[in-house]
Amino acid sequence: MRKFATMISASAMALTAGMAVAQDLTVGYFLEWPMPFLAAKADGAYDAALGMKVNWVAFETGTAMSAAMASGDVQISISQGVPPFVVAASAGQALQVLDVAVSYSENDNCVVATALEIDKDSAGELAGKKVAVPMGTAAHYGFLRQMAHFKVDPASLTIVDMAPTDGAAALAQGEVDFACGYGGGLARMKEHGNVLLTGAEKEELGILVFDVTSAPADFVVENEELVSDFLAVTAAVNAEWNAEHSPEMLAKIAAESGMPVDAAEASISTFAFLPVEEQLSPKWLGGNAQSFMKGVADVFVEAGSIGKALDSYEAAVNTGPLAAAQ
Repeated sequence: MRKFATMISASAMALTAGMAVAQDLTVGYFLEWPMPFLAAKADGAYDAALGMKVNWVAFETGTAMSAAMASGDVQISISQGVPPFVVAASAGQALQVLDVAVSYSENDNCVVATALEIDKDSAGELAGKKVAVPMGTAAHYGFLRQMAHFKVDPASLTIVDMAPTDGAAALAQGEVDFACGYGGGLARMKEHGNVLLTGAEKEELGILVFDVTSAPADFVVENEELVSDFLAVTAAVNAEWNAEHSPEMLAKIAAESGMPVDAAEASISTFAFLPVEEQLSPKWLGGNAQSFMKGVADVFVEAGSIGKALDSYEAAVNTGPLAAAQ
């Protein structure tokens, strides 16, 4: 990574001298969400490659990321869930998907309290129960799709909007009957309950779970080469992790995500970091992601979570900077 950063830092420094960003860049990310980019963050690889100070701000939900990008406080968000991105885009916020940050069908789910003894064969018994859901997130979308599969009307449930960490605490204290979430929050939920469907079972139902790197469209237009260089650092460190899974990298990732090494290893083992070529393929940003976002939006409209969906989400994906990074 240091060698890679050195190669592109000189040109990046010249480029960014006239950028609208000027002095620094602020990037949003999640704690307790271990990903390879955190090793590059620890090494200062982004700073070196871009020739500027990169500031990092931790968030608990993707909806908060959207708000920060709308206010101009954050220019790039890493690992924003597709559903919160879709909610913002559907409301008219000019955001663009820049890459597939991670795919993680096993690391986003709903957990039912052990005492209820409810599993996928008796999920109908959830009707009338109380659930913690981080609204407008990937977990919210997965919750709606699972309830539809089990023929449980969301209107019959008492739904409480909670971040995953809060939902896990509520489940542990018996304040809710089940909770949905991801990352460290999901891990703690599982200590007090069981999932209804495995990641593989969700994928069979067409419930994809992936996050994206996103940014305001005007920022991307004004800083396309900077964005491309940023994505190139991420792609390089992803490739390094996929090839080596080194203990040294894992230690950095764990420290930066605020997790013990064993917990970080357990989480990241359920993640997939796709090569750039695969991200640009029709299965992902070459067409399917746009169709998937339309499907997410339509489900949210039907559930009354958003007022309307866009006719198309083609303009919400910009593969130019990623293709240049390749």
